[in-house]
Amino acid sequence: MTDEAAAFVPGHVTGFFSAHPDEDSSIAGSRGAGVALSHGVDVRVVRGSDGNDVGVTLNGDPIDVAPVAAVLDDLDASDARVVAETPLPLGAGFGVSGAMALGTAYAVNAAYGRSRSENELVGLAHAAEVEAGTGLGDVVAQARGGLPIRLEPGAPEHGRLDGIPASPRVEYISFGSVSTEDVLSGDTSTLTAAGERALADLRAEPTTDRLVELSRRFAREADLLTDRVADAVAAVRAEGGDAAMAMLGDTAFAFGDGLSSAGYDPEVCAVHPTGATLRPPRLDRFER
Repeated sequence: MTDEAAAFVPGHVTGFFSAHPDEDSSIAGSRGAGVALSHGVDVRVVRGSDGNDVGVTLNGDPIDVAPVAAVLDDLDASDARVVAETPLPLGAGFGVSGAMALGTAYAVNAAYGRSRSENELVGLAHAAEVEAGTGLGDVVAQARGGLPIRLEPGAPEHGRLDGIPASPRVEYISFGSVSTEDVLSGDTSTLTAAGERALADLRAEPTTDRLVELSRRFAREADLLTDRVADAVAAVRAEGGDAAMAMLGDTAFAFGDGLSSAGYDPEVCAVHPTGATLRPPRLDRFER
């Protein structure tokens, strides 16, 4: 146990998915595929004490994140201060809320000496996301890293994952947000059917090109494609590349230089090869 601990969780872009609700939040989740990003979320947890401000901040601003609150409650750390920083926009399809929940779970476990295993912490954060309606599969993908394929839904004791063995350059551009809660609380039968078709096709040919192609097809078949992302995808394809929409956000992503070749000024990062991890104390870049 220590006074504080820090964790890094990669961002995660979902290319396509199918929704699998269940009354048991550890069984509920999604199947699909996506990309873990080297752009992620740094989370620092400071144990409560006299003079410590209790609460959650993101990039310096106070914020209410339901999955984070649930994690703090489950780990009996309501007196913690949670400081999160990220270059990724919130609500734009990068799994920021899931990353904050998972990073909080890892850091609280270390700072408070809760003695939970990695799978327990991932399951706790996954359940918190599902119950809050803010995500179905980001947490388990962020715990794995790479180019994860979610074969079965749910927390680690129920879910099953595979991946594409590649590490391409990633470009993305975000035009705004899409409400995950609104999409997931509505009729998901059409998107689930589209996601199941995409998953079957990707399993038959698990390559990065196929991932983007199937993600592009999914956004159209699921009727989720936004106008600005559609324009970006068309521009990239006109230049001989390919791009797709990040689920769920008004965000386009591509591998290689697809977006920049089409005249956009995208953010650039890499595939993060591993999942969420604690930061060694000497690498904690936050000031106390």
